[in-house]
Amino acid sequence: MKVKKQSRGQAIPHKRSLSRGSEPFQPGAGAPPPGHRILTLLGERGSALVEMALIMPMLLVLTTGIFVFGIAMNNYVTLTNAVSTGARTVALNAQLTTDPCAVASSAIEAAAPGLTSSKFTFSYTFNGSPYSGTSCNSSSVDTGAAGNLASGSTVTVTATYPLNLSVFGTQMSPSNAVLQATSTELVQ
Repeated sequence: MKVKKQSRGQAIPHKRSLSRGSEPFQPGAGAPPPGHRILTLLGERGSALVEMALIMPMLLVLTTGIFVFGIAMNNYVTLTNAVSTGARTVALNAQLTTDPCAVASSAIEAAAPGLTSSKFTFSYTFNGSPYSGTSCNSSSVDTGAAGNLASGSTVTVTATYPLNLSVFGTQMSPSNAVLQATSTELVQ
């Protein structure tokens, strides 16, 4: 490199002129990155807009999934608590009713106001004898289902409720999926 000297003794480097033949061509060197023209037009704010447009669908799906799963968990906790209430009600009112199934089903429906009562299915076991439905009426407290509720025996109440995991109108759970809760109490 040639160096010129100024009058005070300081060196000034000689600038080389640009010529096409002086340096070998390297493909890709100096080429703008993909999307450079769009980002140049939009600036820094535009890059944030592009990043948000790429991330937003994933965030929306994730948030919606969390929301739907939260509703399903709320339904399950509500059903579990309601079935426990129904079993406790039958165990405490054993010798006071001729239709313990109706007592249990009405207690469960009352304890789960957020769930649709027509979608419940019930099954019971009173002292080893199975029953199902919303009614198992006996002629007296000493016969039938009511007669099986002797002091010291067990009452098992099971309720099922359909599981509904739908996201934007698309059903994500099988059509026969249900939430099920069971509770066993000792008759007083």
